[in-house]
Amino acid sequence: MIRVKVHAEGAVLDHDLPLDRISDTLAMQDSLLWVDVIAPTVDDLGVIEQEFGFHHLALEDAQLVHERPKIDLYDDFILIIFYALTHVPGETPGLRLEQLSLFAGQNFVVTLHQAELPVLDQTSDRWCASHAKIKNGAAGLLVYSILDALVDEYLPIADRISDRIDVIEDAVFGRFDANAQQEIFRIKRNLLQMRKVLAPERDVLNVLMRRDTPIFSDETVRYFQDIYDHLLRVLDSIDTYRDLLSSALDSYLSVQSNRMNKVMKTLTASSIILMSVTLIAGIYGMNFVHMPELKWHYGYPFALGLMVLVVAALGALFRKIDWF
Repeated sequence: MIRVKVHAEGAVLDHDLPLDRISDTLAMQDSLLWVDVIAPTVDDLGVIEQEFGFHHLALEDAQLVHERPKIDLYDDFILIIFYALTHVPGETPGLRLEQLSLFAGQNFVVTLHQAELPVLDQTSDRWCASHAKIKNGAAGLLVYSILDALVDEYLPIADRISDRIDVIEDAVFGRFDANAQQEIFRIKRNLLQMRKVLAPERDVLNVLMRRDTPIFSDETVRYFQDIYDHLLRVLDSIDTYRDLLSSALDSYLSVQSNRMNKVMKTLTASSIILMSVTLIAGIYGMNFVHMPELKWHYGYPFALGLMVLVVAALGALFRKIDWF
């Protein structure tokens, strides 16, 4: 599905421009064309290539799935690979990445993605409602709005991970939960997944801020600093959360080891007590003829009393050394 919007003179002139009129609209330097392509087919890509004249290598990169975030500079346009990140409850690892391929020129922006992205719809609504702030040919400002909306979606996800880490710390230190280890590894996998995407995106923004991109003005480039700051904040949070999870995992293993040592001490103390009682029973269970206690009237109570005395003495000793 291809959606085309034309902005000019501070207003949206067309929400559904025919595809064969794209090249004619591009010739109007005072207009801004936004083409959004969802799940592009071969025919859709053919139309885009014909109307915009994109290099075939750029279109090939835009079609690749799970492409590394990057920016490629061409003579009259740039290609940016960025990712939308959403939280999916009940799934493992719990994060969903959706690649966004963005072409930008002097007076056009083309976005390609495989699934619906609500963040793009929200950006479009804000963009259409802000006619007074739209300048003729302000493609850079539209690119900023799209990238800024994508990065802003990272912040709630990072905050949600922080809340989950607090719950894990309570499960480890407050009430020992045997499932905490699985949750720690699950969150660490989420953080690794985020960092593999966000770190290259930081490099993309570094290129955009170098002020040598021909299609963006110096005034527009300043806006990318805001996205860069937000992205750094998320990356710093990820590094902090990874350290916290590593400490939580070490603490979990330490608590688990201490609990195991406690169990082993209890089992060892119980075995010693039972062995002592068994020793007494074994001595008086021998079938020798010349054993004075066997014919003693109080022999049985004496043996039971001796067992109780030994159990009490060993129990007091083990409790004193904290084996019980």
